[in-house]
Parts: sequence; structure tokens; C-alpha cells
Amino acid sequence: MLQISQPEAMQQSVTEIFKTATIDIKGMKCGGCVKAVERQLIQNEGVLEACVNLVTSVATLKYNPEKTQPEILATRLTEKGFPSQPRDGETGNFNKLIEITQTRKQENQQQLWNLTLATILILGSILGHLNHFGGPSFPIVNQIWFHWSLATLAIFLPGRLIIIDGFRSLWHQNPNMNTLISIGALSAYLTSCIALLFPQLGWECFFDEPIMLLGFILLGKTLQSRAKNKASSALEALMALQPPQAVLISSASIDETGIKIPVEEVRLGEFVKVLPGEKMPVDGEIVDGKTSLDESMLTGESIPVVKQPGDMVIAGTMNLNGVIAVKTTRTGKDTTLAEIIESVESAQTKKAPIQQLADTVAGYFTYGVMAMATLTFLFWYFIGSHLWQETVLAISPSSLLLSLKMAIATLVIACPCALGLATPTAILVGTSVGAERGILIKGGDILEVVHKLDTVIFDKTGTLTIGYPIITDCLPKNGVSKERLLQLAASIEKGTNHPLAQAIVSAALEEDISLLTATDIYTEIGLGVCGVVEGEQVLVGNAPWLASQGINLDNSIIQEAIFAAQQGKTIVYVAYLGKIIGLIALADQIRPDAVETVSKLQKLGIKVMLLTGDNPLVAKKIASSLGIQEFFANLKPDDKVSTIQSLKDNSKSKVIAMVGDGINDAPAIATADIGIALQMGTEVAIESAGIVLMGNRLLDVVNSIKLSR
Repeated sequence: MLQISQPEAMQQSVTEIFKTATIDIKGMKCGGCVKAVERQLIQNEGVLEACVNLVTSVATLKYNPEKTQPEILATRLTEKGFPSQPRDGETGNFNKLIEITQTRKQENQQQLWNLTLATILILGSILGHLNHFGGPSFPIVNQIWFHWSLATLAIFLPGRLIIIDGFRSLWHQNPNMNTLISIGALSAYLTSCIALLFPQLGWECFFDEPIMLLGFILLGKTLQSRAKNKASSALEALMALQPPQAVLISSASIDETGIKIPVEEVRLGEFVKVLPGEKMPVDGEIVDGKTSLDESMLTGESIPVVKQPGDMVIAGTMNLNGVIAVKTTRTGKDTTLAEIIESVESAQTKKAPIQQLADTVAGYFTYGVMAMATLTFLFWYFIGSHLWQETVLAISPSSLLLSLKMAIATLVIACPCALGLATPTAILVGTSVGAERGILIKGGDILEVVHKLDTVIFDKTGTLTIGYPIITDCLPKNGVSKERLLQLAASIEKGTNHPLAQAIVSAALEEDISLLTATDIYTEIGLGVCGVVEGEQVLVGNAPWLASQGINLDNSIIQEAIFAAQQGKTIVYVAYLGKIIGLIALADQIRPDAVETVSKLQKLGIKVMLLTGDNPLVAKKIASSLGIQEFFANLKPDDKVSTIQSLKDNSKSKVIAMVGDGINDAPAIATADIGIALQMGTEVAIESAGIVLMGNRLLDVVNSIKLSR
């Protein structure tokens, strides 16, 4: 018992004490830098864990506020050569976007200047060798001192920052990619300077090597920066959705003019006015006006959504054609948009197993390359030059010079940036593109596992089906028309909140059937409702209840009801003037894209299953219509968990995803290898899931698998 309770107590203590912080970090060049920063953070007392992302230049960490603070950790990182600062959680998305844009602009200008200068130096170096290929000869550019000046300019102008960073990292015992470049370029430069100053040694000069090396490295850095910028564009597009200002009004009326204030200053319960063409500044409830919204950037759905008083709106969505007044319910970092941005950032910072491996390898890579370069030099100086003396002398007049050449070559061809950058960039692109398409993926680890899925299990109600009943059949009897049957039933049901009643009323309104005034309405919970319409009693309910009220059910009506029930439909009987005037059959309808989703998953070689708490008859009907071969019915939430666990235990190779939307699905979603929730589902289901489908489209299950692959 002690061995079990103690870790639980420790876990509870961690939950209570430790906080999460985000630190923006500059100066990271490769996977080795990532590992060095993580090591620097973890070494501090009070830091439980740290995760660093090279592409986003962000570190997320859990820390004990009683032992350390993000400001202290950022200062220590800065002292180690990685300029850092904690991120202010209260800073609005607009301010954060401005800061990111300014920083990126400065970096791009610096890189462009360095690249331009390096290109000029490379072209100057090439001009000095054209005569070797039958080209023209220029007296000045053919001089060795001209090439020395080019190499010196390359070292001290565009290459200066690289060399400073490389040796500073080496001084702090965190060598990185720039360390290898610096040692290689300076070694070539200094060796050539020695050859130039002491010609009696017989050494050759190779001033072109540092010029070419730094030029191509700067070209690579520029391309790398463009890749990072492109990969981050989707996330920055999300940040740009929230407007910097809001029009504050004092009452719930669109007629008021209002004043503009920074969006960060809007408080809960205050009213804001939003004009056509403006973006929603806050999450809130419409209290006046009617409009349609473009929610495509958040949900991926391009069709505008009609909104009227009582409907909720989300910060960042576009108001298309109406003036509305909105009562603020969520602001700042609590808005849905801010939570999505935070979730995407968190997902991009989380590391997939392959990225953790890449960063670990890159962390030791620089040391390994430096060791190999040293061994290469020692081998050729003490062994190789003696074993192949004639060959060595034919290549170089000095074994020392040849050994230096070999060591420099080993340094400059080894670059860990591809190893440390490719994986986080791929994860960044995957999660960003997913967010852009309405698929919220909560981590690179999840993105990596999704492509291995071989079984997808769906909940039924609200997932494969729309989640609420609609009328499928309206069967009038005894000379009553369909419209009259629906009119009488809806007139009685209009004051009831039961889903079946709401479906009947909605169907009548959709067909423009006017509802009649009903009085003396009485509801028998779970059985039916009765009332008086046009002076006569109307009863709407199930068969046993109507029979108890003295209504006769003949055999033909019962047979029709049995047939409809066998198709998974719910039957409502309507009686008027003491006799049955018809049946209304209702059923939860399959989502429009459910059949296509199941079919595409099966074509991908994925097994599709159905879990539901509904009865086997309904489950079989739904499964059959969707082409699902295996289903489980009459399951309680814990039964769903045990079913998934059993499937996992029986086949260790299976990777199972659970797709659901309700509170009862949350345990199963958490138990599966990958949990997928619909955005319109319950909050607990969304929190339990690793993937959230913001557009509520089942086809996005297929799209998320393709994105992962």
C-alpha cells in the first residue's frame, strides 16, 4: 500500500505546487543547442521538466514557484549565450504578433545583408579563378593578397556573428553548429595566413574555403529561416484574428455609438458593438441584432453561420453583414481563440519520440565531430603520412598541412542543423496545417502515433449521428391530413422541452404550419402530454399511456408501429376526438459524411467499430447502414473502457482511436491510444482527447490520419 499511495501523494503535491511557464529563447542554432538549453533549465533547483522547440524558439517548463522563477531562469540562459525572456500570459495576441513580426523583420534584414555581402565575396573569389578554366585573367583579382582580403572580409563581416556565437557556445561548454563552422573557417584562414607569411614552408594558401563555407552557410540559414517563417504562418494567422480594439457600449443596444478601447481592457459582462466586416474582439452572447459569421479560420467550415440574440460568438470570427451588440463572457487568454493558440503552441513544443531522439543525438553530435576531427588530424599526421608517404607528398608538401586539411574537411562537412531542425519543422507544419483545416492536434507525439492507427472506434449518438431526433415518418389515420396531424401534435408540444417534442414543433415550423392555441396542458413525464385545442382534447404519447386514457389501438396501427420500431425509430401516437389520428416516427439521423468517412477509413486498411449505449436493434441498424461489421451495444461508460482495454490487451500491435463527443465518452477517449473529440461535444470529452475536430466533420478523422502520414 505504501508503494502505491506515496507516488499518488507525490503526484498530488506536484499538481498543487508546480506551475507552467513559457520562455522565449534566441540564439539556438541546432538540435545541440536545444539539448544544451534543456540541460541548463533542468539543472536549476525547482524545475521539474523542460521542453524546448528549435523552430518556435520557445521553452515550456514546470517549476516550483517557491524555489525559482521564470525571470531567474531566463537571466541564467542569457548569461549562457541564449538571450531569453519569460512570456507574459496577459499580453494580447495582437501585441505578441507585433513583437514576432518586428523580430522576424530584423532577422530577415540582417540575413539578407549578410547573404548579399557573402555573395559578392564569393563572386570576387570566383573571378580570381576564371583563368584556370580558360576565362579572362584580371591582374588584381589574381593576386593572393586580393584573396586574403576577401577571406578577411568574410571572416569579420558576414561571418563575425557566426564565429562569435560558435566560440561563445564552446566557452559555455555548449558547442553547436556554429562552433564547427567557426573552427573550420578559422582553421582554413589561419593556415592560409601562415602559408602567405612564411612562403619558405612550401604550404599552399586556400583562402577560398572560408569564403565559400561562410557563403553557403549563410545561404542555408536564409532558406532555413524562410522554411521556419512559412511553417509558423498558420499560427500567426490565428494570432492575427483577434482585433487590437473593441467598440465598448454601455447598454445592450446596437443604436449606441460607443468608444474604441484596447481589446485587453474589455471586462466580463460589458457590451461591445461589432459592425459588418469587423472581427469579434471577445467571446460572448449576442444581445441585439442579427448577422452571419465567417467561422472558417477556427472551424474550417466556409459556409457562413447565421447568428441572432441568444447565440454565442467566438473571438476572431468575422462579422459579415449585420450590426450586433455582444455581451462579453470571455476575454483575453480565456477566449476560445486564445485557448486554440495556446493549444497549438503547446502541441508544437511537445516533442515526438523521433524528435527527442534527434535532439539527444544532436546534443552530442558537435562533441563527436570535434573528436573525429582531432582523431583525423592525429591519424594523418602520425600514421597516414608514414603509411602512404609518396602519395601524401604528391598531394601536399607537408604532412602537417595535409592533416590540417583532413581535420578541417571533417569539421565543415558535418552540420547537425538538418538533424535538429527537420523533425521539429515537420511537426510545426503538421500541427499548423491541421489547425488551419480545423483539426486541433495536441502534440507532436500524437501526430507521430496517428499514422499507425489500425482501428478506429466510433460512439454512435452525436458522433456517427447528428445527436438529436428528427421526424422520419408522419402517418395520418382516420381521414386526417398529414398537415393537420402535425399541427395538432405541435400545438400541444410547443411548450415542452423534451427532444421529441422539439423535433415535432421544428418540423411543423419548417413546413410553415401555423400552430394553434393550446390550453390545460398536462405532461405525464416519460409517457406523454395532453391539452385542449379548439375545445377538444389532444393526446400525444406512447401506446401504453394512450391505452390507459381509454384510446383504442387497432391491430393495423400496432403493426405499423412495430415495423417502424424494428428500424430503430421512436413512435409517438396522436389522439383527437377520442381516437387515434396518426403516428409520428422519429429517429436520430446518421451524419451526412458518416458513410464516406467509414468507407475511406476502410480503404486505408483501418478497421472501424461501433460502441453505443443504445439497444442492439438500433446499433445493428446504424452499423449496417454504414458498412460497419463489428459493434457493441448496451454499454455503460465503464463498459466502453473495458471493451477498448480488452481490444488493446488481446492484440499488442493494435493502435486504437476512439471518436466521441459526450461526457460518457470521455473515459473511453482517455483509454484509447488516440482520443478524438468533436468540438461541439462536452468540455470533458475535448479535454480527454488528443485531437479535436473544430469543424465537427467526421471526414476530418480521415484527414488527420493523412496529415500524420
